[in-house]
Amino acid sequence: MKTYRLNRLFHPVSKKCFDVAIDHGFFNEYAFLEGIENIQAAVEAIVEAAPDAIQLTVGQAKYLQQIPGRQKPALVLRTDVANVYGRSLPAVAFSKMIDQAALQAVRLDAACMCINLFSIPGAPEVTAQCIDNIIKLKLEADHYQMPLMIEPLVFQPNAEKGGYMVDGDIKKIIPLVRQAVELGADIIKADPCTNVREYHKVVEVAGGVPVLVRGGGKTNDEEIIQRTTELMKQGVAGIVYGRNIIQHKKPEEITRVLMDIVHKNAGPEGSLKYL
Repeated sequence: MKTYRLNRLFHPVSKKCFDVAIDHGFFNEYAFLEGIENIQAAVEAIVEAAPDAIQLTVGQAKYLQQIPGRQKPALVLRTDVANVYGRSLPAVAFSKMIDQAALQAVRLDAACMCINLFSIPGAPEVTAQCIDNIIKLKLEADHYQMPLMIEPLVFQPNAEKGGYMVDGDIKKIIPLVRQAVELGADIIKADPCTNVREYHKVVEVAGGVPVLVRGGGKTNDEEIIQRTTELMKQGVAGIVYGRNIIQHKKPEEITRVLMDIVHKNAGPEGSLKYL
């Protein structure tokens, strides 16, 4: 059954996945809401661009699943909520999982569940909470045959760089990715690294578990196009982008440009003219 659901995530020809994350409202950060103030309109706009999947929360999944038709993107259900994305860590930092997450995923007709594995300087207790969450969710995932996407996130210190800044150090990314694999991930959603040409090392350490690469924060069109092109050359199984899509001035167009890179091996040449 997990294979059946995974088949809904990955393109039948390219065997790759382009997933758009629109779950940012879960994390109680004002800046994250730009572009998704009207969540229904944001979801419908992305659906028009036809990515392989859209990542949403239990409260917003309805805006995807109520759309009629058989060809809409698959649902990736975000299963945990955290308060660690601000410019400073709160006195009590947490990462909490929704109740009976796998059952809710089944009821929402999700193809996959996503859960974080944080590594945050000065907050080892949050990593411990994440591991507890994953251990519990793994049993549920296997029971309901719901694929489990684990998202290893390596932060820079919040106090030094502001909230939610990706570290980019491949020597920190690799062991956290491997830990996620050891915990039972069916899919990895990993940080980009500073030198993208080294990313094959992340793919290798995942040992055959598909690796999708997330955006790691908002950047410009040229950077995201160049990075995506190189990541595909490094052997990743796909991409999960959020703010680089939903906060773009042309979200449908950038989605289509990046999908051509992921699914058709299109190069960066000429891509910017569509934006």
